[in-house]
Amino acid sequence: MASEITNYQCPACTAPLRFDGESGKLQCDFCGSSYSVAEIEALYAEKDKAAAEASKQAEETSKTEAAEKEAAGWDTDENLRAYQCPTCGAELICEKTTAATACPYCGNPSVVPGQLSGALKPEFVLPFKVEKEAVVKALHKHYGKHNYYLPRLFRSENNIQKVQGVYVPFWLFDAQVSGLGKYDGQDSMTRREGDYNVTTTMHYNVERGGTAKFDKVPVDGSKKMPDNYMDSLEPFDYTQLKDFSTAYLPGFLADRYDVSAEEASPRMEARCKDTLERLLYNDVNHSVVVPESFQAKVDKKEAHYALLPVWMLTTKWRDKTYLFAMNGQTGKFVGELPTDKALFWRNLGILTLILTLVLRFSGITRFLLGFF
Repeated sequence: MASEITNYQCPACTAPLRFDGESGKLQCDFCGSSYSVAEIEALYAEKDKAAAEASKQAEETSKTEAAEKEAAGWDTDENLRAYQCPTCGAELICEKTTAATACPYCGNPSVVPGQLSGALKPEFVLPFKVEKEAVVKALHKHYGKHNYYLPRLFRSENNIQKVQGVYVPFWLFDAQVSGLGKYDGQDSMTRREGDYNVTTTMHYNVERGGTAKFDKVPVDGSKKMPDNYMDSLEPFDYTQLKDFSTAYLPGFLADRYDVSAEEASPRMEARCKDTLERLLYNDVNHSVVVPESFQAKVDKKEAHYALLPVWMLTTKWRDKTYLFAMNGQTGKFVGELPTDKALFWRNLGILTLILTLVLRFSGITRFLLGFF
């Protein structure tokens, strides 16, 4: 019986392989051998196909069993799947969207080809470039950027709990958007009439319309990933996109999408419309521009399914977990840090006192100058 999971093993020593972002090859950490993606694809093509078929059959069986259990009054969790590790035989409990993981017992990376096959197969994958060691360095550099209000004990007392590379499912949209904006353009002129300055303002009814084309607007297709973090990691260099292969996955986590292209489309449309609105607004050449109305529509769109590389890091301090993310291709780092509130309010009080003294001194100075 075919396994639903594939382990990519070194042809030289049978140890597990992992994808190495720096070299762009699958690396064996035991004997040092490395292999191109094409070599491993050719070697494991039949095994991956068999695993995908086994996964499909298991999915159908699982649905039948779940229906029978539900009819019998059992509680069932449709969000979980059980697999058997091909290396040690341990049972792996994963979410139903999991496509790549690691065995918690033997640590060997595993891929579930059936999760990324057929209609669920991505078109593209953007391989990892940044190695794991760089993530922790980036975190400490991030501390330095926010050092002033960062609690002094945070550096020494917080514990890094997990650093994990994840291939996040994304929809990359190509779109064409057209819109029309109406504005009140204002130009003013001031002249002297006797003892008065007279300002005349001319108002102009302005219209601007146009069409903009967008390529590969990214929207993450995972419910578990925070949208604000994923948006902040942009941009990715899409010239480095590769045709999808599961051979890029060993050593990383990967999920298939659970947000469809139709569900993700409104976020893309809103971003494109906002961009077109700014372009039209900036094209109005008046000293003051007051927007009056804007309408836009998406003329056409096309979605491409891709897996993009993201490093996720969690650290804990004083019973609170802090989440950070890094673009696995460019190294861009985002995340929120704790603030020393006592230090913040103390400095705010000092600043307020200084401004008060400056204003009072300025008032006294003006009084004395007026007196003399």
